[in-house]
Amino acid sequence: MLSVREISVGYKELLAVQKVSFEVREGEVISLVGSNGAGKSTIIKTIAGLLHPKAGEIYFNKEPIHMTPPYEIVRKKISMIPEGRRLFGRLSTLDNLLLGSYALDSKEEVRKALENVFELFPILEERGNQRADTLSGGEQQQLAIARGLMSRPSLLMLDEPSLGLMPKLVSEIFKILREISQNGVTVLLVEQNVFEALQISHRAYVLQTGLVVLEGKGEDLLKSDLVRRAYLGM
Repeated sequence: MLSVREISVGYKELLAVQKVSFEVREGEVISLVGSNGAGKSTIIKTIAGLLHPKAGEIYFNKEPIHMTPPYEIVRKKISMIPEGRRLFGRLSTLDNLLLGSYALDSKEEVRKALENVFELFPILEERGNQRADTLSGGEQQQLAIARGLMSRPSLLMLDEPSLGLMPKLVSEIFKILREISQNGVTVLLVEQNVFEALQISHRAYVLQTGLVVLEGKGEDLLKSDLVRRAYLGM
C-alpha cells in the first residue's frame, strides 16, 4: 500500500531523516519507534504532504505522492492524527468531527462516517454539543482519532497518540487502535511508548538519529537486546 524509498528530509541544511526506506502492506499495523528526535514525526509529516523530501520517493497504491499537497493526500484516503491533538477547542465535538469530513462527497457518506466513529467512541456522541477544550485528556485524544477517521481513510497515521495520557488511558488508546485495524484500516504509528507499540504491531522499524537501525516483527523486536536496553529499561 505504502512504499517509502530512501527519503531524506531536512529543515534548512540539517537532515532529520537520511535515506529511510520501509513498506506498509494493506491491513498491517506498522510502528516507527525510537527516542525523541529520531525523525519519526518528520517521516509521517512527509507522507502527509506537510514536508517534501530532499531526495527519495513515496508511493501510495503505486502512485507517487512525495510532492502532493496535504489536501490532496487526504483525498487519496490517507489521514494523519497530529501530535498534541490540534483540536479546534472553541468548537463543539460534533463540529470538530464534521471538519474532518470535508473530503467526503455526500451527506450520506458523512452520516455513515459519524455512525462509525460513534460506534467506536460512544462518549463522543454524548459529548456532541460540548466544547472540545472542556473534554478530558482521554476524550480529546479519542476526538482527535475520530476526526481523522471521518475522512474514511484506508491508511491512518498517528503521531504519538499516547503522549500526555495516564497509563490506564494509554492502554485504552492502544486497544482502540487494535480495533481500528480489525475494522480494515491500515495503521502507521509513530510512538515513544515502545512496549505498547510493539505489542500491537505486525512489523516495526526502530529509528535513531534519522536512520533505520533495526526492523522486524513486533514480537521479535520486543525480544531484541538493543530494544530492551535502549527503550524498555531491561
